[in-house]
Amino acid sequence: MITHLAMNSHPNPQRVLVIGGGDGGVLREVVKHSTVETAILCDIDESVIRLSKKYLPGMSIGFQHPNVSVHVGDGFKFLADKTNEFDVIITDSSDPDGPAESLFEKPYFELLHGALREGGVITTQAENPWLHLPLITKLKKQCQEVFPTVEYAYTTIPTYPSGQIGFMVCCKDAQRNVKIPLRSWGVEEEEKLCRYYNHDIHRASFVLPSFARKALR
Repeated sequence: MITHLAMNSHPNPQRVLVIGGGDGGVLREVVKHSTVETAILCDIDESVIRLSKKYLPGMSIGFQHPNVSVHVGDGFKFLADKTNEFDVIITDSSDPDGPAESLFEKPYFELLHGALREGGVITTQAENPWLHLPLITKLKKQCQEVFPTVEYAYTTIPTYPSGQIGFMVCCKDAQRNVKIPLRSWGVEEEEKLCRYYNHDIHRASFVLPSFARKALR
């Protein structure tokens, strides 16, 4: 979901950057999109990549794609000299404690904005409304100070606290409605490529329960 919400909110995502996600799961989903010419993964921990390739072959299969390259290092520093380079940037980070804390603050979103091409889209891990609503509210306000289009979506996943995890979806285009996919696969291909995501789920993921909708309004 963190991948396809962003990818299908862009009309032609050719250059994609993944920050974090060293297990390769996001990369695996990114390269399902035939538009992708370059996909770069930047993760600070080389051992995550190495161990995923060894023990999680189904998750890490995206590393084998010919359009994929890997940079081991700090995502914040990697973005520092990147300007107008990417169509989509996906931040698959850990929780906002310790090393990942800076990835939930305004200076990071400013770097993301600068690294995007015109009309570029980002998604970033944004916790869940049952446990972290004040953090999500703050995060949305910070994103709105940088991006003209900012929306919060969520998905169900049994292994996460409360069974949900959310994403902030932001776009440089003020006219873009990220709640509606710009691109979608046919039903047969969609079911072949994705176990969970589909174009109806894309729309539904932005429909929030009343308490969250009110807080994030």
